[in-house]
Amino acid sequence: MGAGDAMTFISVIRLIPLWFAPARVPLVTQLTGMSGQLGQLFSVLPFAFVLHSFGWTSGFLMLAGMAAVAVVLVLVLLKDHPPGAPAPQTRQGLKATGASLARAWRQPGTRLGMWSHFTIQFSGTVFAMTWGYPFLISGQGLDAGTVAGLMTLYVAAAMAVGPFIGQFVSRHPLRRSTMVLLIAGATAAAWAAVLLMPGRSPLWLLGCLVVVLAIGGPGSMIGFDFARTFNPAHRIGTATGIVNVGGFIAALVAIFLIGLVLDVLLAIGYSGGVLYGLEPFRIALSVQFLLLGFGAAMTIACRRKVRRQMAAQGVVVPPLLRAMAQQRRANLAQRRQPSGSKDR
Repeated sequence: MGAGDAMTFISVIRLIPLWFAPARVPLVTQLTGMSGQLGQLFSVLPFAFVLHSFGWTSGFLMLAGMAAVAVVLVLVLLKDHPPGAPAPQTRQGLKATGASLARAWRQPGTRLGMWSHFTIQFSGTVFAMTWGYPFLISGQGLDAGTVAGLMTLYVAAAMAVGPFIGQFVSRHPLRRSTMVLLIAGATAAAWAAVLLMPGRSPLWLLGCLVVVLAIGGPGSMIGFDFARTFNPAHRIGTATGIVNVGGFIAALVAIFLIGLVLDVLLAIGYSGGVLYGLEPFRIALSVQFLLLGFGAAMTIACRRKVRRQMAAQGVVVPPLLRAMAQQRRANLAQRRQPSGSKDR
């Protein structure tokens, strides 16, 4: 299922620039991600009803039937490119694929997209897929119904925020990395508020945490926009694949480290024999700050390289680089000033 999700998502993201004008691509990308959230929302209500009423077999047969319908619709309706447009390159040998992968990686814009995805996608994924449920149930003492409501809020918030982020990226393409860093900062602040709260957190604060984590999902799709704008059309699919790896690597590392810290705390007796207590969770979930900090630092480093590249190409000179260039010109002019002029 994971391989199918990765290949389907990357293929869809690759189709968007072929069918839509560049100014509309960020918004359509967000709408595409929002449609994916609909699948999660579907699993909360109809699938849960079928599961509890008829069992696992009937539930998964229903999902398999829906997948079969999707395959038929794709075969009948979906085209690789608009009518009259040149067909994209469809076949590449292994050597050519490796060369394309290397070129995409050497492009600083691709790495900026990957680190953006790495930084703000993983925390929500970790929360929704693995550690959010035990943290809310055992650590925060919520009942299963309330936790289900918070998870539904997570999906709904991601769907609601996506179009606004798409509009922002369309109108302010030179502020994309700033948006990424702001979301990373908000994620760190939300986790700090919850983990530093004496005792259990109030429900409103947990709701705020869930909403902030949900923003990371559509926010991380800014990384795919970096891949699109800094790579030629024939290499967008490869660059998108590189970007997509970032967030899931971070999620895997975080999931493992949180579990490892919980095991160690249990082994040394810190948690008093309780694996999923609130105090062990405070320490274990704090490893996310390391990944957020590392990702933000790498994002800033890659952003500087991208800005230098853009300035060299004459595309844009950000205020900081402009000030540096003016200072260099002033220093050069001072060196060229005839020596001894002051004495004369």
